[in-house]
Amino acid sequence: MLKVKGLQAGYGAVNILWDISFEVGDGEIVAILGSNGAGKTTMVRTITGILKAAQGSVEFNGEELARKNARFVLDHGIVQVPEGRQLFTEMTVLENLEMGAFNKETKAHFKENLEKAYGWFPRLKERAKQAAGTLSGGEQQMVAVARALIGMPKLLILDEPSLGLAPNIVDDILDVAKTMAKQDGLSVLLVEQDITKALACADRGYVIENGRIALEGTSAELQANEHVKKAYLGI
Repeated sequence: MLKVKGLQAGYGAVNILWDISFEVGDGEIVAILGSNGAGKTTMVRTITGILKAAQGSVEFNGEELARKNARFVLDHGIVQVPEGRQLFTEMTVLENLEMGAFNKETKAHFKENLEKAYGWFPRLKERAKQAAGTLSGGEQQMVAVARALIGMPKLLILDEPSLGLAPNIVDDILDVAKTMAKQDGLSVLLVEQDITKALACADRGYVIENGRIALEGTSAELQANEHVKKAYLGI
């Protein structure tokens, strides 16, 4: 589904990513792991068209996206839950969810997908008329994830979903992702600092250090890796 090869990107004359290569298959959850400042967010911005690649390829279902704009990438089925959620805080929960239906197809299926969203996160139905900015951090993250899923993604990118949230809320969100990957064939790119949570959810993972892929493997292989245990898991 997603094939990233030799990706280099940065800001102005400063390069952040160096020869990044990885793949995400159909119905697979792949974790991109690393500490703050490793280059994870730059990678996400490049894949989603917010930032233009200096070199390399981003192929999605056979289509080259590396130098396409963000709307083109979105229309082809890559939907991101951004770090920090980025909700419209003065709008209601329902109005924020409506923003997930961004084209003709998603608008046509909005009602059924809204009911699915309420099934994933029942609390959102209770707060449908409440301003999003008055919700707790966990509830706001639920809105952000539900809004993305209403967009009917083929590939869902979760950028730091655990940031600032209680562990049980993070588990609920990752459980939804796992269920949709298993039942609906949704592919998920999970970008995380919390390696323990990420590897518990993902099928495979890649560790980024200083803008380069330092390690890759199955979740079990990375959990057993001595460098990962010492540098990230504190074992």
